[in-house]
Amino acid sequence: MTLLLTNDDGFGAEGLEALIKVLSPLHTVYVVAPDRDRSGVSHGFTMSKPLRLKKAGERMFRCSGLPADCTDVGTKKLMDKAPDAVISGINRGSNIGTDILYSGTAAAARQASLHDIPGIAVSLDSGDGSWNYEPLARFVCDNLEKLMSLCERDVFININAKDGVSYKGWKMTVPSRRNYSDSSELIDAPDGHIYSFFKGGEVHTPLLADTDYTAAQEGFISVSRIISQPCAAGGTLNLTPGFFKM
Repeated sequence: MTLLLTNDDGFGAEGLEALIKVLSPLHTVYVVAPDRDRSGVSHGFTMSKPLRLKKAGERMFRCSGLPADCTDVGTKKLMDKAPDAVISGINRGSNIGTDILYSGTAAAARQASLHDIPGIAVSLDSGDGSWNYEPLARFVCDNLEKLMSLCERDVFININAKDGVSYKGWKMTVPSRRNYSDSSELIDAPDGHIYSFFKGGEVHTPLLADTDYTAAQEGFISVSRIISQPCAAGGTLNLTPGFFKM
């Protein structure tokens, strides 16, 4: 197959290199990745200035833009035809549940799904600072066609696991609801500006059955189907004619 690989950790990141290593011998692999760390940019898109692309090898490009930009320019302009799948990752850190809203890794896969291309986001968590990406990369490679079969237009796959040399298996999961204790610190600077500094806090996630967080914590690979489009969210309510003032 022909695959496009990208990420939000930046070109040359270890997780991306792990995917390249296992997929390249079997498939035609293109790489379009940000030229620097773009973590936490969500589904941002560059519209007010041109993207700067630099060829970094055969079918490999560094991009000045964001992960969704990389998917877009890669699938539409840098490849002769749309790829069979877009794989984003392997991210350094989990993208569990609510994280998906902020994740550039997830956004790159989401962008593919919006154009009816299978999108697969892959993330690895580590509790002790070790990052053994290859087992998760092997799982993706060995099950690529099955993972793609779970995708459809406006639905992408989000994979999470904890660092390890092996796994108990895999589980189909639903996204967790995560609670963040982040804060910010304001400083009045001599230049007359007020600066706000982000301060990350502990993340609290309940251990509930069938969730991505619980599966990963228990030593399984979590596989979730994520809806890309918000169009059907919330539905409609039957409100009385005078509900809103006009």
